[in-house]
Amino acid sequence: MSFQLHGAGAPVDPTCRYGASRLRFRGPKRRLRDPYVACLGGAETFGRFVADPYPQLLEQRLGMACVNFGSVQCGLDAMLGDPDLLGLARAAERCILQLPCAQNLSNRFYRVHPRRNDRFLTASENLVALYPEVDFTEFHFTRHLMLRLFQHSPDRFAAVMAELQRAWVARMRRLLSAVDRPTVLLWLRQEPPSDAVAPLGAAPLLVDRDMVAALAGGSAATVELAVRGAVDSDELDDMIFGALQEPAAAQMLGPATHRSIAGQLLGVLRDLE
Repeated sequence: MSFQLHGAGAPVDPTCRYGASRLRFRGPKRRLRDPYVACLGGAETFGRFVADPYPQLLEQRLGMACVNFGSVQCGLDAMLGDPDLLGLARAAERCILQLPCAQNLSNRFYRVHPRRNDRFLTASENLVALYPEVDFTEFHFTRHLMLRLFQHSPDRFAAVMAELQRAWVARMRRLLSAVDRPTVLLWLRQEPPSDAVAPLGAAPLLVDRDMVAALAGGSAATVELAVRGAVDSDELDDMIFGALQEPAAAQMLGPATHRSIAGQLLGVLRDLE
């Protein structure tokens, strides 16, 4: 058992690892001796700042272990590049896969960190040629990169978006094929904060209905929920965070939203039995 540290005096989220995986998942570590549902995803599945994320709530109601394989900076590349995680998913009875953002993957315009997929590493010659006026050394996160590219030129950004969306669909199909278990896609569609300027739209960023529909042949079902961050859903007082963590906690999903997610998934999983 290890801990994800957020700052001096702040609450910590227990994390764990399975096998040789270098990803850190929500703890405590499970023995995985009995049949289980594998819940794959990012920070929302991990359940930052909440005591009981939706996999735990779903397990209580489903009567089967629901193992939380959520990892905070995890995206498509991290999942596809982790054979131990894929093995754990293949060993499950069923899987739940939270849809990741499309900007957090390496593509012909830029590379991201192989495990912390929200981290921008370097621009390719293609991106430098498309945006010769941009200094790419100032970027550390893909979201910041996307916003700045859009602001510089919405027209040129369309080429970047098309590349990311194409790569996202192709890699999602690869992931579903690699998991090879009945998989429920969890689409947590989160509108931007009420006080934010967000030209890129709802999270997961750059994922649209046509892209999700393109995955229908490889998945068992899709659960789509419109969700809001804790500050907009009036759940911030129910979150667990330190003084310096409030801005981050405000954008994460609150306990009531996790209960709603578990309730929606429960009915779908029972229909698959």
